[in-house]
Amino acid sequence: MKVLVVGSGGREHALTWKIAQSERVEKIYAAPGNPGMAELATCLDIKADDIDRLLAAAKKHAIDLTVVGPEIPLVAGIVDRFKEAGLRIWGPSKAASELEGSKVAMKEFLRRYNIPTASFKIFNHAQSAHAYLDEVGAPIVIKCDGLAAGKGVTVAATVEEAHEAVTAIMERQVFGAEAGKHVVIEEAMRGEEISMFAFCDGHNAVLCDLAQDHKQAFDGDKGPNTGGMGAFTPAPGLVSEKDEDEIVRRILVPTLNGLVHEERPYVGILYIGLMLTEAGPKVVEYNVRFGDPECQPLMLRLKSDLVEVLEACVDGTLDKVELDWTTDTAICITMASGGYPGNYASGKAITGLDNPDVQAGATVFHAGTALKNDELVTAGGRVLSVCALGSDVEDARAKVYPLCKQIAFAGAHYRSDIGRRHG
Repeated sequence: MKVLVVGSGGREHALTWKIAQSERVEKIYAAPGNPGMAELATCLDIKADDIDRLLAAAKKHAIDLTVVGPEIPLVAGIVDRFKEAGLRIWGPSKAASELEGSKVAMKEFLRRYNIPTASFKIFNHAQSAHAYLDEVGAPIVIKCDGLAAGKGVTVAATVEEAHEAVTAIMERQVFGAEAGKHVVIEEAMRGEEISMFAFCDGHNAVLCDLAQDHKQAFDGDKGPNTGGMGAFTPAPGLVSEKDEDEIVRRILVPTLNGLVHEERPYVGILYIGLMLTEAGPKVVEYNVRFGDPECQPLMLRLKSDLVEVLEACVDGTLDKVELDWTTDTAICITMASGGYPGNYASGKAITGLDNPDVQAGATVFHAGTALKNDELVTAGGRVLSVCALGSDVEDARAKVYPLCKQIAFAGAHYRSDIGRRHG
């Protein structure tokens, strides 16, 4: 069969890498792809949000299954368009994707179905949001309504920081006019944060092993939120049997049933960001696609044929699927451009990927790279996802970090404590 992977980041490279291992796949296309994906797929010069051209390409190349990596085309309705054209595509509909597309809609959904989450208020005007902050104080969490590439959340330790977040979102509109129309202000939950992923076919769900992401830019979970600086899986000892049962019973099942009740059944991968609080697990956020970088270590550990799992989601036959995982721990280190998640320079030469130790010990997924005069250079904030397997977290850490040191580009920055807990 022929598969089209939509996207160009580390998550999409990992998905392409895993899809390429399926005996059922004869040809992979990627749109737009990246230099790493180009080693496995034919890259098409089509942006991930150009749905008209993606649809035309899928017809032209007789694509049997389209796999959508990023959230922007999902929220824009790519799945609906492909299905209307009679094409098979993996991912949630536009209506279901609202869970990520709007923080306001997501929080209201949680409230409708009594799903545990932080207490919150929604504001349409900056003035009333500022007045509320003066009333409740800090710490407090500020979230912009729309998509912000994982950067639209501020966990404010001070009232001044909270006011600045509201000003940036609603007045300066740093994430765009649409994303800044509303702001969600919610209590700052305390506890350990964990990522839960479930393959869904509309009615059935199959859980992936738990993963933990490190969102802050600097060691010790310090600094601004990013799209993700690293992740590891599994995350043993973090979730008790009682908590796991509660996550399924009070969060996952009501979520899927609520979406069916609202006639927008969920197909694809549902990513639930959870906080393990003293009062039990609570929803931090929903995402309607794999986390990046959690996807990378999950794909490294998945033994099952990913294509069969994706087709079972599309066909509504997930009840016949069991996922098979290696017992190893997988870790992913994000190598980022200096200055990320703020301003950063691109076009810096990348060296070390052909180092024999790196080739033998690491699986490196390209996240923000480009070819310039046949030289691999940086082309994004998050540049590479350097991944390795180990017998446990410490063994995986001991293997991956020396390999990161073999890879270089000007201004390279990565955290040295991925896999260490700070909760």
